[in-house]
Amino acid sequence: MRYKAVLFDLFGTLVDNFTMSEYSKILENMAAVLNAPAEGFARLWRGYFTQRVNGTHLTHEDSIRIICQDLDVAVTEEQSQHAADIRLEYTVLSLKPKPEAVQVLTRLRKQGLKLGLISDCSPETPKAWPGTAFTPYFDVTIFSCEVNMKKPDPRIYKMATDRMGIKPEDCLYVGDGSSHELTGARAVGMQAVLIRHTDETVDEVVMEREDDWDGPRITRLREVLNLVK
Repeated sequence: MRYKAVLFDLFGTLVDNFTMSEYSKILENMAAVLNAPAEGFARLWRGYFTQRVNGTHLTHEDSIRIICQDLDVAVTEEQSQHAADIRLEYTVLSLKPKPEAVQVLTRLRKQGLKLGLISDCSPETPKAWPGTAFTPYFDVTIFSCEVNMKKPDPRIYKMATDRMGIKPEDCLYVGDGSSHELTGARAVGMQAVLIRHTDETVDEVVMEREDDWDGPRITRLREVLNLVK
């Protein structure tokens, strides 16, 4: 077999990316609970994205507290928890597998391949992860907010391969190109492939996408099965 393992990105790869319209509504609802100005809250929430993803803000309550301090808005612990719950509930609903995802993961495991996940995400994603349909399939899951680093840092890819007990060159990386993840994977010796689902919408929230990727591309998850033969 060509590879010993497949590493997947999460958002935009195995599940849909957040949409701008839905995300804006969630931030509006959070601000309303906090009695905070909606525009200012949304601006600061987006501005603190890196701090949530790299683990500087350990929880969403941390982000909410800091933002409210910046806005000079006094909030209670109950309000903060309510706002954080709104964000968590949205994430839980968002972690629905894309069509073919579970089928492809099942077949890859039956072929004896190890499976790993690397996601640049904020704290609600690992909190919601155990309740998803994905948990039985992955040998290794790495969430940026828990390891204090994000893609394309070479250490995060090396962490995944070390935990799976394989060399980077024995691993296929599949992602939608957010966070320059494909360039990062290729730099450590992995074969990387860009996936652009045909049902993707222009409203999806994408961070630092590699639109100039010059490597292999696929449009459906089931195409991964051909790549590992």
